[in-house]
Amino acid sequence: MSTQLHRGRLIDHIQLVVRDLKASQEFYTAVLTVLDIPIITTTDDYFWADELVVSSLDSPAAQGMLTGRHHLAFQAKDRKTVNAFYLAALAHGGQSNGEPAERSYHSGYYAAFVIDPDGNNIEVVYHGEAQRSASSVVIDF
Repeated sequence: MSTQLHRGRLIDHIQLVVRDLKASQEFYTAVLTVLDIPIITTTDDYFWADELVVSSLDSPAAQGMLTGRHHLAFQAKDRKTVNAFYLAALAHGGQSNGEPAERSYHSGYYAAFVIDPDGNNIEVVYHGEAQRSASSVVIDF
């Protein structure tokens, strides 16, 4: 079975509702800086970076409920960025959930996994040279 993965905007935006907004803002500011993704807006009850919104439990958008555990994967431009992301995450409240390494998902898949301050599994991945040379890649399952 072959699946074609498209690079670009699959998701319009994602909201995480967190217990400790300050800890999450420190964590995401550090790791997103490595990816050259700036924090766009910061208020008392949320911050926003590209298509990621992180809000506090008391934010009107949260409706009084935490979002629970999620897996988010960010794309990196190279292996060096994966390594830097991982180190920044560990230095800013993240816990290791898988050191940077090549994974068996497909040839060239180099990734690291960390747990953010609210228990979300955050991945950063570099897909290898195929990522640079094409806007999509076909993977056989």
